[in-house]
Amino acid sequence: MMGTLAQSEVMGYSMSMGSITGTLRRALEQCGQTRYAVSKATGIPESTLSRFVAGGKPLRGENMDKLADYLGLVLVAKAGKARKDR
Repeated sequence: MMGTLAQSEVMGYSMSMGSITGTLRRALEQCGQTRYAVSKATGIPESTLSRFVAGGKPLRGENMDKLADYLGLVLVAKAGKARKDR
């Protein structure tokens, strides 16, 4: 996939970014692909991606999964940070 980030770039995001949304937004901006190309590859409407990048509506559920997969990002729990059941 043309938009996939190198492993070193993925690790850089997971170590230094505060939120999943922020990580996705920065990765999308830096992937080197147009929003049109990302839209075609993921099925996420270009208008949805544009609003997301501009800081408007966040992505939800399946669109978030599709974009993370396209960008080669994987959600990994930090050691000692898991929330315990109440």
